[in-house]
Amino acid sequence: MAKLDITQVVPLFLTSFLLLSCLQSTLASTADEVQALLKWKEGLRNQSILSSWAIPANRSSNSSAASPCRWFGIACDESGSVTEINLSYLDMTGTLQNLNFYSFPNLLRLDLKYNQFTGTIPPTIGLLSKLQFLDLSTNSLNGTIPLSISNLTRVYELDLSRNNITGTLDPRFFARTGLVSLRNFLLQTTGLGGRIPEEIGNLKNLSLIAFDENQFSGPIPTSMGNLTELTILRLNSNQLSGSIPPGLAFLTKLTDVRLFRNQLSGIVPPELGNHSSLIILHLAENNFTGHLPPEVCKGGNLVNISAAYNNFSGPIPRSLQNCPPLFRVRLEYNQLEGILEVDLGIYPNLTYMDLSYNNLTGQVSPKWAESQNLTYLALAGNFLSGEIPNEILQLNKLVVLDISENQISGEIPDEIGNLTRLASLSLKGNRISGEIPVGIGTLSSLQSLDLSMNMLSGSIPSQLGDCSRLQQLGLSSNNLSGSIPYEIGNLEALQDLLDLSYNSLTGEIPSQFSKLTRLENLNLSHNSLSGSIPRSMREMLSLVSLDLSNNDLEGPIPDSDAFLSAPSNAYSNNKGLCGQSQGLRACDSTVSTGSSSNRSNRRNRTAIIIGAPSGALFLLLAVIGILAFLRSRSSESAVREETSRFTDEDPISVCYFTGKITYDDIIQSTKNFDESYCIGEGATGKVYKAATPESRRVLAVKKLNPSPPPTTAGNTEEELKSFASEVAALTELRHRNIVKLYGFSTGGDHTFLVYEFMEKGSLADVLKSDGAAADLDWEKRIEIVRGVADALSHMHHDVVPAVIHRDVSSKNVLLNSDLEARVSDFGTAKFLKPDSSNWTAFAGTYGYAAPELAYTMAVSEKCDVYSFGVLVLEVVMGKHPGELLTRLNSSASGRGIQLEDIADERLPIPGGEEEKLLTKLALVFKIGVSCIVTSPELRPSMRNVSRLLERQL
Repeated sequence: MAKLDITQVVPLFLTSFLLLSCLQSTLASTADEVQALLKWKEGLRNQSILSSWAIPANRSSNSSAASPCRWFGIACDESGSVTEINLSYLDMTGTLQNLNFYSFPNLLRLDLKYNQFTGTIPPTIGLLSKLQFLDLSTNSLNGTIPLSISNLTRVYELDLSRNNITGTLDPRFFARTGLVSLRNFLLQTTGLGGRIPEEIGNLKNLSLIAFDENQFSGPIPTSMGNLTELTILRLNSNQLSGSIPPGLAFLTKLTDVRLFRNQLSGIVPPELGNHSSLIILHLAENNFTGHLPPEVCKGGNLVNISAAYNNFSGPIPRSLQNCPPLFRVRLEYNQLEGILEVDLGIYPNLTYMDLSYNNLTGQVSPKWAESQNLTYLALAGNFLSGEIPNEILQLNKLVVLDISENQISGEIPDEIGNLTRLASLSLKGNRISGEIPVGIGTLSSLQSLDLSMNMLSGSIPSQLGDCSRLQQLGLSSNNLSGSIPYEIGNLEALQDLLDLSYNSLTGEIPSQFSKLTRLENLNLSHNSLSGSIPRSMREMLSLVSLDLSNNDLEGPIPDSDAFLSAPSNAYSNNKGLCGQSQGLRACDSTVSTGSSSNRSNRRNRTAIIIGAPSGALFLLLAVIGILAFLRSRSSESAVREETSRFTDEDPISVCYFTGKITYDDIIQSTKNFDESYCIGEGATGKVYKAATPESRRVLAVKKLNPSPPPTTAGNTEEELKSFASEVAALTELRHRNIVKLYGFSTGGDHTFLVYEFMEKGSLADVLKSDGAAADLDWEKRIEIVRGVADALSHMHHDVVPAVIHRDVSSKNVLLNSDLEARVSDFGTAKFLKPDSSNWTAFAGTYGYAAPELAYTMAVSEKCDVYSFGVLVLEVVMGKHPGELLTRLNSSASGRGIQLEDIADERLPIPGGEEEKLLTKLALVFKIGVSCIVTSPELRPSMRNVSRLLERQL
């Protein structure tokens, strides 16, 4: 028998001892993992999926012998230790609080996405020192990111997206004050936070960060610039503010950057794209300024770029000229410049292109015909010229084509019928002439057609009646003639709008219109339609808005609610309509016209009724005549002589309903402007409530202040200038959110304007009253903001020359009985002429005036934008923001101000099921803040504001 060498026995013994020790450690570790998983299971509500998570009956007394490696969703290494927990897509409910992370020293992957886990992320998650993959996305987790996550230095994918996580407390304050322990206590007990922790920069192996669709606020950590392995960064749909850290632009592996829907501002690092090969770049819906990075497609791999709804200016990135992989481009609602056909290239894979509402020139590029997969092309609101190229009409996959509000000329090509998949076609607001091609009738998929505000002539083709899916049809403001084809009545899908107004259409309204039972808005005004309104149209039960004014219609109106409840101006200036609607004569009575002598005696006291186009022109010419004459005179007597001459001829001129209002009616209904009828007072006069017996309607009358003494005769001209300014502005403006001007008087003892009466008074008065303010809930307040934005957008961008209000304030926003907003008081309005310096004396309300007016009197639309921003904050706060304006413009003190901090305490903050309402309110607050920035050029345009509210609300 061989003698055993001690030198061989010792190593063998030691090896056996170590293996035994490891085995015992593994058994102990496995037992801990089993117990940890079973304890966690007890708190999960959907346990049937985890039926395999159990200890066999024959081992119930010895759980240490059980192994979880065959349990559902569990994977182990060779030693039997758990390395993976994957319970994704199971719709499970519960929390992470009962999961003892300490028991899983070898865990490499934790995947719980697409469940319903609630509560916070436990700080003990930092004990998973070997973890490489962490995905908790699409749950309902809240609270903050525990700072212990900085220990997960091996993690390469970190996905917390689509939760309600708010970030963490700013560590810098606590570090400076030495209250680190207090900070940690607050983090774990209160859930306070907001910021993405700077410690994220410690996770040097990260290739993916997905924090999108949470509640993070504050800046993007600068430490992210240290993550050299980062390829995907998704921070979109949060409340992040500040600028993009420059270091991100130097991450060479970055391919996917998504920052859209935040409150980020400043310039985007121009180096972005220089050092990496971007594939996706989303910057939309922020407050970015400056230029887009010129080399975003330097690597030639960019397929998707969006920068819409910002304040970018300057050129389209030059690298996009040679970027063939592009398939989706969204740059709308900025201030980008360039020549369309020069600055963009050929994109064979392109499916979506939206460059609307920028400052682009040039022509619609024929080379886009090579983008055979293009489904969406929108170029609206630019300065494009030329004709519609036939090549574009070869894109047979096109679903949306919008080149409205440009300077496109020529005719609509007959080949338009080739776009068989087209669902929306908008060419409105151009210079297109010729006839409507009959080929449009072959577009069987068409749902929206808008050709309004062009120079189209000829008749409406009957083939339009074949567009059976059409829901909206706008042909207004053209030179169309002939009768309305009865085939239009076959468009039974019409719901949103049928607008044929402001044309030269003749004949009768087709009785087939009765088949349009879904139609909500019908406008046939300002034509030469004759005959009676078909009685069968009472079957149009969905009608909400109706306008048949300024035609030659006669006879009774249909006896349905839609027609009987329509406002009087819906029937004004017709030949002889009658019926039981406000402002119409009864059909069974005869209207006495009076003798010739009576009419003569009342010539100087009777209102002159004027059609809308000629009425506006008359008002403007009359007022301009006064001012021209006044400028040529130097004495008070001359002023009074001319004013008297004018007013003796025509003491009151009114565009109002189909009846007449006299000067005496106004005087009698206000008892000669007795103070008991006064309902408001402004800088230029008082406003009175007048209920005239003939109109059967309450009116608001603004009486200008009396003329000054002869020693200050110069002020008389200023007073009439103010009067003329308001008349000129209001006769130019026609918008549902702008107060209606019915007439004016320059004669007798008083000079006044006649408006529609707004039952609820001014927004300022409503907000001052606790009871009235409580009735003005968040939904109504949001709609008020939207209404004012739409009105100002119309003034700034839809009127030529543009009109600046100059005194936007809560006192000048009136509310009707439904608490809908109407912008009023245009006494300080100014027409913005391109060749004018716009220097003027200060006009407006202190506390709402833009800061630049303190050192310059150069007025621009951005002055209104600032005032609008103050108004928005006032609506949210329930009071004037006061000193908060300064704080919000300070990067130091304004950074931490949140909606919840300043919202009107008289209304509860939306929560729970009102999450969508809270999102809307947050957007309104964000818009208000963006409008009050000190620098005018950084403020958004009212068009951008209006469009953003339209899309998001």
